[in-house]
Amino acid sequence: MNPLVIESTHETPEIILDKDSNTFRFSGKSLPENPIHYYQPVLEWLDNYTLNPNSQTTVAFKMIYFNTSSSKIFLDILKRFETICKSGYDVSVNWEYRFDDDDMLEAGEIYAERVSIPFNLIEDEN
Repeated sequence: MNPLVIESTHETPEIILDKDSNTFRFSGKSLPENPIHYYQPVLEWLDNYTLNPNSQTTVAFKMIYFNTSSSKIFLDILKRFETICKSGYDVSVNWEYRFDDDDMLEAGEIYAERVSIPFNLIEDEN
């Protein structure tokens, strides 16, 4: 399975989905003009990954900011990982947030309540 790597811009996050290196990372800002179009390759990649996932998958989110339309897409992304988890695979999410970013902490707490995946809320001191 080929990796999906999307470089960050001022308004879009860095996304790395690489089954072979077991790297699943979302970081930066998410303010795409058309989030459904922007995240479509990600959702398609994850749909394929759910067919033959790694035995262990750790997803890292280190978002600085995201808009409301991106928050819905993130839930869709997490639901795909939840499907893998419910199929008996080891899946966890590391949700990193800045120590002074209560909004990002709250977002992680909300996602943790909405999906049945072990969630680690990790405070970043920087």
